[in-house]
Amino acid sequence: MTEGRCMKCKKTVEIKDAREVEMKNGLKAIQGVCPTCGTKVFRILGKAKK
Repeated sequence: MTEGRCMKCKKTVEIKDAREVEMKNGLKAIQGVCPTCGTKVFRILGKAKK
């Protein structure tokens, strides 16, 4: 499963409703919500392969 750091809870959490997105600069990332507090969680993965 995918984990990310919640800035509100200040701990590593399992990302709920995770989906892969590509940022403007070409990097891939996972975006979802924290299961504890509902805050948006974002984790950068790396370069997108074209």
